[in-house]
Amino acid sequence: MSRLTHIDETGRANMVDVSAKAVTAREAIAEGFVRMSPETLALALSGDAKKGDVRATAEIAGIMAAKKTSDLIPLCHPLALSKVEVRVEPGKGGLAVTARVRTTGQTGVEMEALTAVSVACLTVYDMLKAADKAMTIEAVRLRSKTGGKSGDWKRP
Repeated sequence: MSRLTHIDETGRANMVDVSAKAVTAREAIAEGFVRMSPETLALALSGDAKKGDVRATAEIAGIMAAKKTSDLIPLCHPLALSKVEVRVEPGKGGLAVTARVRTTGQTGVEMEALTAVSVACLTVYDMLKAADKAMTIEAVRLRSKTGGKSGDWKRP
């Protein structure tokens, strides 16, 4: 296993020094899913949920979350994001959430994409919990990343 970059030689938490890293275009795509009853999915898609437009609100929440990632995750670098796109789409048994985040910089945007998906999923849950407390947030994960020293990666 490779050495963990956020732990120094003495085992203490450490913010990685990226000053010597090359500036490259970077992108990360993350995904997640909110499983719900067919009735709740129909409510979400109808636009008649008590709190408003579920999909649009979750998409905005995900974008806002990506921009605040360094405030939420210790040791995450604050990044100038050039693009954040969050989509909430109907899927079999619920709503599928995808986030695509881009920057040009010295560190990647995987955490920003994962944070965007996580908060968008939580927003879906919050907006629909009055109708279905049994919803489940599932499979929040990185789908792919490009750029940087470690190169490109895609989930098999």
